[in-house]
Amino acid sequence: MKKNLFFAFFMGLILLLGSCTGCKKETPVEPNLIDTITIVETPALDVVHLTALDRQTMFAIHQDGNYRWYETDILMKNFLDEETNGEVEEMVNVFQYIIDYEDNSYDTKVYKFQHFANGVYAEDSIAGFWYGDFPLEDSLIKISYDSAFALVQEVNLPKPHSRYAVLRNPVGPKACNPQWVFGNKKKQIWVDATTGEIRQSSPAFPEGEGFKMPLGEWP
Repeated sequence: MKKNLFFAFFMGLILLLGSCTGCKKETPVEPNLIDTITIVETPALDVVHLTALDRQTMFAIHQDGNYRWYETDILMKNFLDEETNGEVEEMVNVFQYIIDYEDNSYDTKVYKFQHFANGVYAEDSIAGFWYGDFPLEDSLIKISYDSAFALVQEVNLPKPHSRYAVLRNPVGPKACNPQWVFGNKKKQIWVDATTGEIRQSSPAFPEGEGFKMPLGEWP
């Protein structure tokens, strides 16, 4: 089942992400469905800075450390195959928290920290669990969003007609580094977030080695 993404932004990203259980596709969220909405002064969405702030927020909320950072999702202002400088219009950081009860049972909660170019900041959470990705917090991420976008612009590959990008480490038959993925269901450009290597398919499912993506899953 695909992720429960509350904004229309996430309805597009559903083609690019993993999965969240106990969810269904939603219409664009109204303010009363959001836990917290704040208007802040921000000249531009700095992906590195905002991700660091969101990780600090999760630490402040859950100092027991029972949480994981799974994705950073990007909606660009312009399409990759058109004139663009990679400006970010919306972004969301996805975390999962493990609730450890006294009776030795467990539950999970997915948190989304959403940032918008118009200054809106929203926090949201839902009972459920995240799958399809390895956690990112212990990964060596050397390539920022801006650097990954620059590499995509320079590479001699057809650009997907897409405004979406995501930082994730996909679960698959072969282990790989975290990846910046630009594109849509039909066409992608994958940028290794550690080495900067570029490819057109998931390194977790190498082409020519007999591995196939799970039916209905992308990527």
